[in-house]
Order: sequence, then structure tokens, then C-alpha cells
Amino acid sequence: MAVVITVAQQKGGAGKTMLAANIAAALAATRRVAVLDIDPQHSLRRWHHIRDARPVAPPAIAFFDVSGWRLTAELARLRSQFDVVVIDSPPQLDTDARLGIRGADLVLIPLQPSPPDLWAALGTVKLAGAERRPVKLILNRTPAASKLRSAVEAAVAAEGLALMAATLGNRAAFANAFAVGLGVTEASPKSLAAAEMRAIIAEITGETA
Repeated sequence: MAVVITVAQQKGGAGKTMLAANIAAALAATRRVAVLDIDPQHSLRRWHHIRDARPVAPPAIAFFDVSGWRLTAELARLRSQFDVVVIDSPPQLDTDARLGIRGADLVLIPLQPSPPDLWAALGTVKLAGAERRPVKLILNRTPAASKLRSAVEAAVAAEGLALMAATLGNRAAFANAFAVGLGVTEASPKSLAAAEMRAIIAEITGETA
């Protein structure tokens, strides 16, 4: 029975699809992984198409883009066939977003260290709370230390929200890997970006990075 991870965030540009792709790619080396793209922009579909067209095939990731009234049944089917299902959800709180969150074992919310990202995340947190789904926030494109980062971390703590200890920096390696259909752990395994992603995976799975 698969673990379902839904990546959700109302605010565009927070790195939602990039995070979903990198989680799937990092886990595909050792698990049967599927991605479910219910974001109408379908950036994950494009990434997966590039991945499938690579001359040397990376670890397999199955792709699905069912949405609407068929979503619940499709997710149940995928749970029975894979070890992990990663959902890239819409950047708005619509019916598909609610169903994607309702079906999750864990909801991950990426946010850049800025108040607008946190404000947008609160709507997703509220929706996950209504569905009784566990939520973790992930700082993305963040400097190692800054006053703004510290302020956002304090605001997250004041809201009583769970913030992952591992963070993702503002690194070109993520975009470069995404552009060629890979995760950063595949494209640049010795990079700082890959180390950050492995730390994220370790925190999600409880395994040693």
C-alpha cells in the first residue's frame, strides 16, 4: 500500500512542482513511484515527458493526470500498485486540491522565506486540518541565514506549525536538473542541492540520509 505525499501551496512560484519532481526522482531509485499531476498547468507532465525521452533511461516513475470526479478512485488504484505516490496539486484551493489533500498521508507545503508565501500557506494548512491530514512546511530557495528567514521561522513557530529541519537553498542545480527531466540527486548527486534533497527525503521517510 503506497504512501501518498501531496505537495500543495496556493501561491505560485513557491517551488511546488520542482519539489514534487525531486521527491519522486529521489525515491524512484529504491521504490516503485508514481506521480499524479492534478495541477492544470501540467508542468510535471512536461518534466516527465522529457524524462521518458532521455537516451539513457533513469529509474522509472509512472505518470498519471486524472482529476475531477475520477481522482478518488484513481488514487485508490495507485495506492495498491506503488510504494509512493507523489501528487502535484493545483495552486488554488479547489475541489481537486481538497481531494488531493484528503487522500494524502502527508501534505508538504513549500514556501520561500517571505511573508506572502507563509500567508498563502495558511489556507492550505487550514484545508489539511479540516481533512485531518498531517502537514509539514519546507523552506525553499532560502539563504543559509538572513533576517527575513529568521522572521518567517519565528512566524511559523508562532502559528504552531511544523517546519521541516531540512531546507532547500536557492541553487541553479534544481532548475538545471528539472529542465532535463531529472531530479537533482540524479543530475548532480555530489552537489549541495542533492545533499539538501537527500536530507528532505531522510526527514520524510525517517531513514538516514
